[in-house]
Amino acid sequence: MKKNVGSTDKIIRYVIAVVALYFAYKGVESPWNYVLYLVAGIMVVTAVTGSCPLFSVFGISTNKSKK
Repeated sequence: MKKNVGSTDKIIRYVIAVVALYFAYKGVESPWNYVLYLVAGIMVVTAVTGSCPLFSVFGISTNKSKK
């Protein structure tokens, strides 16, 4: 997969993941907790791999590295 997630974008994704995990853990038991866990998981996976499938679909890239 092509890397299309830049370093600033990765930091933002990690922050979103931590916030989503916090609210999922501290929130009232509801189906929304599972949605927040899913969002956190997706954010971590895309930050670790450096590739976002949704960015690929729309042709977006925040990765500034030159090959």
